[in-house]
Amino acid sequence: MITIKIGGSVVDNLHSSTISDIKKVAKREGIVLVHGGGKEVTKVTENLGKEPKFVVSPGGIKSRYTDKETAEIFTMVMSGRINKTIVLMLQKNGINAVGLSGVDGKIIEAERKKKLVIVNEKGRKQVIDGGYTGKITNVNATFIKTLLDQGYTPVISPIAISEESEFLNVDGDRAAAYVAGKISSDKVLFLTNVDGLLLDDKLVRNLTLAEAKEVLPKIGFGMEKKILAATEALEMGVKEALISNGQKENPISSAISHDNCTVITR
Repeated sequence: MITIKIGGSVVDNLHSSTISDIKKVAKREGIVLVHGGGKEVTKVTENLGKEPKFVVSPGGIKSRYTDKETAEIFTMVMSGRINKTIVLMLQKNGINAVGLSGVDGKIIEAERKKKLVIVNEKGRKQVIDGGYTGKITNVNATFIKTLLDQGYTPVISPIAISEESEFLNVDGDRAAAYVAGKISSDKVLFLTNVDGLLLDDKLVRNLTLAEAKEVLPKIGFGMEKKILAATEALEMGVKEALISNGQKENPISSAISHDNCTVITR
């Protein structure tokens, strides 16, 4: 079983062989897709006349600041347009996909972050209201496995449900890590627009879990979340985490065979 995270922006630029590749791998082993779509959310937010806001944690992790209105836009774009576009694309190619958000069947439960510690423009730590961002607490693995057993390919958008039944924005990479961990996936694959982790412009082909944690503070925005998510998945029992380019031929098969990508193992 393999859990694959595709970025929302990757969807537009996926190699034309990706869908047939998913079909091939899905026949051999179950596939769960988790998608992102931050750029699309930003675009729609701006179109609606709202200024998107981003914050950086003391650990150097950049994320979207989500107030109530942003949480609604996030849900609309992620679970509406992006999720259904992916499902449609898969259905058109004979893959019986089912699109879900983390709210459906409580697939992803999260705790609303009451406070966020951020680093402000002056480089000082500051505590702000947590907004509608969630820390994942549980994944309904039974439901996901039931769908897989019935021959469906689940496509999950990273909207979580809070204890107070609110929509919460959770990071797509980390959602994929938690899903992979909880359903006991053998592998988690993060498809992106580069070949993998680049350090000093060189592709890092292999890392152990300990090495990945060590390099984390040295990684730039965007990739740092994937490495963090990879370490979380491995700590939950996933055997290997792969970071690979979604814009090359048969991106899933080639990542599984460790062709020109980053492989992180325990």
